[in-house]
Amino acid sequence: MQNLLFILNDAPYGSEKCFNALRLALNLKEQFDEDVMVRLFMMSDAVTAALPKQQPVEGYDIQQTLEILVQQGAEVKLCKTCTDARGISELPLIEGVAIGTLIELSQWTMQADKVLTF
Repeated sequence: MQNLLFILNDAPYGSEKCFNALRLALNLKEQFDEDVMVRLFMMSDAVTAALPKQQPVEGYDIQQTLEILVQQGAEVKLCKTCTDARGISELPLIEGVAIGTLIELSQWTMQADKVLTF
């Protein structure tokens, strides 16, 4: 089994980096299901991607993509320092998304076969 860690840094809307990372993670999970473990750790402005009920004007929906990934077994965590800095630590998150720590990111990094950053 391949253990893949995606580290996302960019805001969910404005550029397509966040969405492209999620698309790749989703495609890998759909193609290789049992052969791949997907973990996503969101930092900086990427943490805002986990806020529900956003209404993007672009043609893609970050919430829906995250929900599908979670349903397919992907682990998704947000940097606590980053959520605190943005005042969103106490806000509701997309179901299945949790707040994590740098210690968890360090552990995930050491366990990963590949680390992809966006």
